[in-house]
Amino acid sequence: MTAIAMKQILVTVLLGASWATAPGQQNNLVADGATLQLVSDQFTFTEGPAAAPNGDVYFTDQPNDRIYLWDAQTNQVEVFMEPAGRANGLWLDPEGRLLAAADEKFELRRIGPNKEVEVLTDSFDGKKLNGPNDIWVHPDGTIYFTDPYYQRPWWQRTEMEQEAQQVYRIRPGQPEVLLSAGGLVQPNGIIGTTDGKYLYVADIGDSKTYRYTIGADGSLSEQTQLIGMGSDGMTLDEHGNLYLTGRGVTVFSPSGQQLAHIDVPENWTANVTFGGTDGKTLFITAMDSVYTLRMNLRGMWTKP
Repeated sequence: MTAIAMKQILVTVLLGASWATAPGQQNNLVADGATLQLVSDQFTFTEGPAAAPNGDVYFTDQPNDRIYLWDAQTNQVEVFMEPAGRANGLWLDPEGRLLAAADEKFELRRIGPNKEVEVLTDSFDGKKLNGPNDIWVHPDGTIYFTDPYYQRPWWQRTEMEQEAQQVYRIRPGQPEVLLSAGGLVQPNGIIGTTDGKYLYVADIGDSKTYRYTIGADGSLSEQTQLIGMGSDGMTLDEHGNLYLTGRGVTVFSPSGQQLAHIDVPENWTANVTFGGTDGKTLFITAMDSVYTLRMNLRGMWTKP
C-alpha cells in the first residue's frame, strides 16, 4: 500500500463525512456522500490555487520554488514551472495568462503561453514591495493584490521598506501601481465577485474579513467588516458564499453568517478554489498536501 493510500484511509477514518453544518443551519453545500480526497502529499507547503477555464488547477509549493498543475480529468499532478520566483498566490487574467505573486524579488509576474515571464511590478512609491501574496483580477482586467510582510529565508533584508501592509491595483494598460486599501494590519486572502461589484479582503493580522465596493475607476469604498475572522486564502461559490481558510475551511453566507466548517487533517489550510470539469470540485491546499471535495455548488469563477 502506498503512503498516499494509507493517508487517505486515515483521512476517511478521522473525518467521516468530512464536514459539519453550523448549528441551526440547513444547507446543501457538500455533495451527498462526499468525503475529503487526498490528491498528493509530495510537497513542502502548498498555496495559491487558481483554476483554468477547463477546470485544471495551478498551485504552488513555495519552499520548493515550483508551480504545479493538477489535471481535472486524470487527477494527476505535474510540475508546470521551476524555478518560479518563489511564487505564492496565483490567478488567471481574462486572456488566460497566469499571474503569480512571486516574492523572491518582491514581484508581481505574468506568465505567457510559452512560459515567458513578464514582471509587472516590484515596487510602490519608489520602494520595494513587502512581498505580493494573493491576487484577484477584475473582469475588466484590473489586477488587485495583497502585500503583507512575511520574513522569508531567501531574503537578505530583515524589515520591510513599505510603511504599511496594504492592497494595491494595476489598471489595464497602465503600469502605475495604485493604493487600493490601507489601514490594515496584514492583508492576505483576496477575492472578488464576477459582476465586478465587490472585493473581499481578509486581514489575517487583525482577524477580520472586509467587503469593499469597487468603483468604476477600480477604487475601493464602503469598507464593511463582514466576518470576525481572517483568512490565508479565499474563494466564492455561485451563490456568493465565502470560503475562508486557516483551521480547515469555514463557509459563510454573503451576509457573513457561518454556514459550515470543513475539517482538513493538517495543522494549517492555506488556500482554496473551485475547479474540476464541472466546476464543483473544491480544491484545497494544506501544508504538504492537496485535497479535493465534491460540492453541490460550482465556484463563482467557474464556467457552467
